[in-house]
Amino acid sequence: MKSLFRKKSVNTMLAQKKELKRTLSLIDLIFLGVGCVIGTGIFVITGVVAAESAGPAIIISFILSGVACVLVALCYAEFSSAVPISGSVYTYTYATLGEVFAFLIGWDLMLEYVLAISAVATGWSAYFQSLIAGFGIHIPKLLSSAPGAGPGGIVNLPAVIIILVITAIVSKGVKESTRFNNIMVIIKLIVILIFICAGIGYVKPENWTPFMPFGFQGVVTSAATVFFAYIGFDVIATASEEVKRPQRDMPIGIITSLAICTLLYMAVSLVLTGMIPYVHLDVADPVSFALKFVGEDRLAGLISVGAVIGITTVLLALVYAQVRLSYAMARDGLLPKLLSKVHRTYKTPFTNTWLTGFVAAGIAGFVDLTTLAHLVNMGTLAAFTLVSLAIIVLRRKHPELKPAFRVPFVPVLPAVGALLCIYLSISLPGVTWISFVIWIAVGTAVYFLYSKRHSHLNKEKSH
Repeated sequence: MKSLFRKKSVNTMLAQKKELKRTLSLIDLIFLGVGCVIGTGIFVITGVVAAESAGPAIIISFILSGVACVLVALCYAEFSSAVPISGSVYTYTYATLGEVFAFLIGWDLMLEYVLAISAVATGWSAYFQSLIAGFGIHIPKLLSSAPGAGPGGIVNLPAVIIILVITAIVSKGVKESTRFNNIMVIIKLIVILIFICAGIGYVKPENWTPFMPFGFQGVVTSAATVFFAYIGFDVIATASEEVKRPQRDMPIGIITSLAICTLLYMAVSLVLTGMIPYVHLDVADPVSFALKFVGEDRLAGLISVGAVIGITTVLLALVYAQVRLSYAMARDGLLPKLLSKVHRTYKTPFTNTWLTGFVAAGIAGFVDLTTLAHLVNMGTLAAFTLVSLAIIVLRRKHPELKPAFRVPFVPVLPAVGALLCIYLSISLPGVTWISFVIWIAVGTAVYFLYSKRHSHLNKEKSH
């Protein structure tokens, strides 16, 4: 039992050989976070959630999720400053709560990221098809939807292709990836600001009545659903090992990107529900739909372009994060060594990147992901809960660490953050909990059959 909770020394983590290049600046970090957070959530989820469970009170849902995220983000900021190593929650948990918890949260996040990549690619495919349809181009149903997701669908080819394109970009190097990401994010932010400025003129206050048609429970359920939108700052944490000045830049990057995104989500949801009655927003492209509803067809087309670009940056950030997580786990011996091999020229986990791309493309192309959407949120909430608890342990066990940023009012704020995440997770559907338990059970089996024996800590003990 004692070996299950063995911990990897923080000093060992900091001293181990780093094969990844430190090339990321503070701006790169902020854009990486914004690139991941502002995408499917703002262009798709806002409308669906408003129509189905929140109404105009969706702004309260974003505030509730945002508060929980701020508390967790403070913990991420201290961890990433104190332990600037790839792996994010997995690495932090390994240093504080022990190996079995670290493996299971890593296992949980791997599923979360792969499903998120596939789900986001499916959303990208829908917007892309809508965009090219405006030019009279139509992809046959046979090749544009997964089996069960549309009549006669065999494969969602656009989703497969975009994942493989992003995989190729990420495999070539982190600097190349971030340069592409930064340009896309700038375009995306301009498009969103255009929507807000144009939409304000069409806002009718009567559309905000009733403000909370589904009651407060609907707002809480919506908050748990829109949590999917906030996965971005976890992606920043996975980049720790490739940041030029991690102690200074990691806390600033995490908190700044979260603040920008929360304000944008609140502004878009307020304008969106003011432009059009919430009951009409249950569509795949609510932002474009709202502009068409008020007769702004040209702007609607521009928003579709912004959505395609915006969701592309989300894909890039998610592929990057998944690869860095599995790379860190493989480097510790908990996953096959092949996943930790770094390409001599590109200095990236090349094989790992392409394996991730092929798996995610397969899921996006051939699986209907509707029933799995909530599972991504469950994984995020579980990870955020563990980070909040782990920072309390870090303070008690490693008082010698002097990070550039420290969470105020420990243990109160981290405990509140953990409780908020647990509260939101309870609001998710029962099928989500069943799926989550099954995946963790599979992970437990993998840990005992493979990871526990191959762990580098196990080998050190045997010597």
